Amino acid sequence: MKSLNRRQFLKTSLAATATAALAASTPAKGAPSSEGGGEYIELRAYRLRPNAPHTLLDAYLENALIPALNRRGVEAVGVFTEPEAKDGKTVWVLIPYPSLGALAAATASINADPGVQAAGEAYLKGTSKENPGFDRIDSWSFLPFAGLPRLVVPKLAKEGKPRVFEMRTYESYSELKALKKVAMFNAGEIALMQDLNLSPVFYGQALVGRDLPQLTYLLCSPDMETHKKNWAAFGVHPTWVALKNDPQYADTVSKITSRFLVPAAFSQI
Repeated sequence: MKSLNRRQFLKTSLAATATAALAASTPAKGAPSSEGGGEYIELRAYRLRPNAPHTLLDAYLENALIPALNRRGVEAVGVFTEPEAKDGKTVWVLIPYPSLGALAAATASINADPGVQAAGEAYLKGTSKENPGFDRIDSWSFLPFAGLPRLVVPKLAKEGKPRVFEMRTYESYSELKALKKVAMFNAGEIALMQDLNLSPVFYGQALVGRDLPQLTYLLCSPDMETHKKNWAAFGVHPTWVALKNDPQYADTVSKITSRFLVPAAFSQI
């Protein structure tokens, strides 16, 4: 009888464990998920010393990192500079991964790849503490918005034409307010920006990184004049006015940071 009870106990315990494991692997309602063809996006900021050139970093990105990422299924990598930056020199790198697993695998292994070490030898091995290839690297991981689940390579980039980008970051004082701002974008802001030719590249809810909670998005235009004209049309459009005046979206943003970026010659975005 004791043996039977023990077998029954083990059977019940195993069933409970399996149920718990299934529950743990199933996203809760409203939890971040990129299911349905979405991506996870990494944004890197390579901060350079004020008087340091970024030719060494550029060569590494162009000849080593980007080709290696492309071989790993990362289809388009963006590299940008910020000519009007007041806080020193920064090179921005945007990497859309097909999954969190791909992000983790690439981050953990890419610089151990013999091909990357050979192509990026000067950057990886030829620097010193007194003359490094960068000062520090900041990194953010983003969950794409439902309204734009995959990064969009602008037509201007595909055609190799001149283009400028505006990267906007919205910080919130409350985690729930930050989620409301994401919902506001999905409720109409994204579609309106697309309709007005602001050419969104990505929208992301920051999961890991500095200054949380925050979201970041990137827009593309052929020139600053066109960009300003399209932004002006957005600001007076009835859809935006209605969203802005909707009480549920009140006080969702406490700080906005806008950066104007230009792509490197070898940028894939």
